[in-house]
Amino acid sequence: MNTKILITGITGMAGSHLADYLLKEMPDAKIYGTKRWRSTLANVEHLKDQVSLIDCDLTDSSACMELIDSTRPDYIFHLAAQSFVPDSWKSPHATITDNIVMQLNLFEAIRLRNLDPVVQIALSSEEYGKVYPDEVPITESNPFRPLSPYGVSKVAQDMLAYQYHQSHGLKVIRTRTFNHEGPRRGEVFVTSNFAKQIAEIELGMKPAVVQVGNLSARRDWSDVRDVVRAYWLAVQKCKPGEDYVIASGTARTIQNLLDYLLSLSKTKIRIEVDPERLRPSDVEILCGDATKFRQATGWVPAIPFEQTMEDLLNYWRDRLKQTIKSTA
Repeated sequence: MNTKILITGITGMAGSHLADYLLKEMPDAKIYGTKRWRSTLANVEHLKDQVSLIDCDLTDSSACMELIDSTRPDYIFHLAAQSFVPDSWKSPHATITDNIVMQLNLFEAIRLRNLDPVVQIALSSEEYGKVYPDEVPITESNPFRPLSPYGVSKVAQDMLAYQYHQSHGLKVIRTRTFNHEGPRRGEVFVTSNFAKQIAEIELGMKPAVVQVGNLSARRDWSDVRDVVRAYWLAVQKCKPGEDYVIASGTARTIQNLLDYLLSLSKTKIRIEVDPERLRPSDVEILCGDATKFRQATGWVPAIPFEQTMEDLLNYWRDRLKQTIKSTA
């Protein structure tokens, strides 16, 4: 019998790259992916004949039950979430409620149908929040001090996963992934936003000024294509109920990121701080130690930061050129 795999949030950056990876790694598998009725399909347009896309509002318990009944998956990658930190301040209720309820509905459907899939939960370094200088690199044992409603929602998802494993024996793998970037990244996220602005400037679509927020925060960036490979290794080799940090182990400032992207352009570009881009509270440093995960799976990042940024900038250059052609 063919392996059946369900990816929630398949239309996002990570979900679409995970589908790409699984189609190559597991060519005989049946892959299902959830989308919302309003989801853009740009990231999965090339996959529509190779995966089964299912309209499903995971906040609806009945819809979630129907999803599990119709797919009966062997593996579930739960990536669906409201994942943009600034939006969680604008809509804290929706962020916390939806992120928790989606996972709860998924778990209850699995439990009530007596299924036994391996479930990977995409958690976040934002759970750690306020980290002191002597607490890096961050391991699984670092305390949670979330600084955003999004971070709080991911802590709740983390603990819910632990509880369902302990109480009901669900085979849940908790992966706390640090920042991951690459082609198809949503334009609201800082790396993609900078890359898009630079591409727009190069094409004469906006003045030669990049609008920025806080550039001093330090982040641990991995390539999304390395991360989805890690997710597949997680469901193959990690211990259910356990938590695992997935990170590169190198922290860079957002200023470093911007400087590198600017170095890839021949256009002279100014930088300007936009007060609207500053957060009420910002996590100053996130740098992870993936030793536990590496020991369990053998995973090591293969794609250098520089290639990730180049691929992201070229993604926006190509996408904007296509937009110009389609409107000409």
